[in-house]
Amino acid sequence: MNAINQIISKQTEWAKNRGIGLIGSRGTRGRKAYTRTLGDNLYLPLNVNTKNEINDGDGGELKGMAGHPSKMQAIHSSSALGVNIFDYWRASSDLSVICSACGLSRAGKELNGEIRFEQKFSIDDRFQYSPNLDVVIFPRRYGKYAAFAIECKFTEAYSARKHGGFDPKYFENQDIWQNLPATKGVAQAISPYDSHFKYLHVAQLIKHILGLNHKFGHMNYRLLYLWYDALGEHGFNHRQEVEEFKSVVRSDGVVFHEATYQEVIIKLAQHRKKHHKYVVYLTDRYL
Repeated sequence: MNAINQIISKQTEWAKNRGIGLIGSRGTRGRKAYTRTLGDNLYLPLNVNTKNEINDGDGGELKGMAGHPSKMQAIHSSSALGVNIFDYWRASSDLSVICSACGLSRAGKELNGEIRFEQKFSIDDRFQYSPNLDVVIFPRRYGKYAAFAIECKFTEAYSARKHGGFDPKYFENQDIWQNLPATKGVAQAISPYDSHFKYLHVAQLIKHILGLNHKFGHMNYRLLYLWYDALGEHGFNHRQEVEEFKSVVRSDGVVFHEATYQEVIIKLAQHRKKHHKYVVYLTDRYL
């Protein structure tokens, strides 16, 4: 069984155990991997601000059509997974638990801030579109880092669909590559097509780095690549590509690190007593 089928099969069994009915991507047609309502796919109803931010994003995650579920109703939706992990903390005055679980701050150190979804940071004012970051945490007290940016993946790395390379237009402005010689080298190597990285969407991550550099300045943010690990060859190969990319961008001083959802959930489970229902939901569904 390939990685995507592993993940969808597990999520299907979770839905059956919960008595949640599933439909196809076109209602009565397609693989039954979508919940009948968005609420069935989420731990909590969407925070109103989260809903507005996702609607403002470019992914169309909440836009269903008559008889067709939205993307976010997919049991393998990376957007739904990100919301199930992070939206719970949106109303919290202390984000230390979720930030330390993600490796973004020290455990036990109080951290106040704001969580936002689908944030866009312009790379160059000449470009019409800016890449969407899935989750960004803004610490209230400006310390060493102005933002913790998180790119979230579920099944995307294991898809047969090829990801795009790096558009040559990004090399027309040399200023955006300041302090990033090694990162630029990788971008040039996958421009205009990426024939090297099969699992990791490197072009997307580099665009996030460029946007964050433009917004906050070099080394003034942390970028986390958060993905769902899978057993077998695909999971192993994906991890190898993540390590290769991490080595390159860190050599340029980019504060980049990676973690799996499984690792994060296990750390969150240490707080089961105080966040019992949340932890039970996450461990039951995603571990």
